Amino acid sequence: MHEKGGKRHEVPCHPTLAEYLDAWLAAAVIGRDKKGPLFRSIGKGDRLSEKTMSRFDVLHMIKRRANAAALPYSTCCHTFRATGITTYLQNGGMLEHAQTLANHESPRTTKLYDRTREELSFDEVERIKI
Repeated sequence: MHEKGGKRHEVPCHPTLAEYLDAWLAAAVIGRDKKGPLFRSIGKGDRLSEKTMSRFDVLHMIKRRANAAALPYSTCCHTFRATGITTYLQNGGMLEHAQTLANHESPRTTKLYDRTREELSFDEVERIKI
């Protein structure tokens, strides 16, 4: 991945993501274009252009889909980042590895995306002994 400031960040691809990417490449008919962008903007006639999707294109797409799914207007790219980090930690992942995956310099930054504390389970309430 290319991140802010053009930094390169290599992360292994999850097998399910690999399947989705293969399906996208086949459906978009761009599999042979090794140097072109993976995610492209829409040109005339709803055809994929040769241009990379801008960050505004991505945000507009997320907002449109979030609205259709009745999700809050605040849904954005970072919502998915927070969901990924939270799910990883809920499934037993380590904060240090989440930090590496997210390419954060500090674990404190990664903790900002961790939503596990927002969910109070019944098991936690049962810990209260009177």
